[in-house]
Amino acid sequence: MRLWTLHPRHLDAKGLVALWREALLAQAVVLGRTKGYRHHPQLHRYLAAPDPAAALGSYLAGVHAEAVARGYQFDAAKINPARHSGRLTETRGQLLHEWAHLRRKLRVRDPVRWRTSTTVRPEPHPLFRLTRGGVRAWEKSTVPASRPKRSAHPPASKLA
Repeated sequence: MRLWTLHPRHLDAKGLVALWREALLAQAVVLGRTKGYRHHPQLHRYLAAPDPAAALGSYLAGVHAEAVARGYQFDAAKINPARHSGRLTETRGQLLHEWAHLRRKLRVRDPVRWRTSTTVRPEPHPLFRLTRGGVRAWEKSTVPASRPKRSAHPPASKLA
């Protein structure tokens, strides 16, 4: 599950559809409609909100707005009607970490969007207000975005 800090406009078609489905699943979790994913790290910031269901309703509303702008037909009736009155705080380091992660995906899935992403400044989803700070402790990957992950297998030259 990935509930992006990034504005949904940065996502490719596959990413936006996946985000919609995953955010709906997250909403089901906080509404008690499913037993799975209750302890998923991506839910931490929503569960910390005064009203987690309202926070996810606001998040989904932002995703839905982007889908409508692209001409997609996501069912708004699936979104919890409660809305978060303010904004959730997220760190700039988390946003930049996700930006690097998304750009790696775009390079393979949508080379045109990847090329244009080099001239774009990443923006947060409208639900988030950015503050100083690094990558969140709940983030699954702890490898800095600027360094590639090490392979579990040594290079062939080391095996000889």
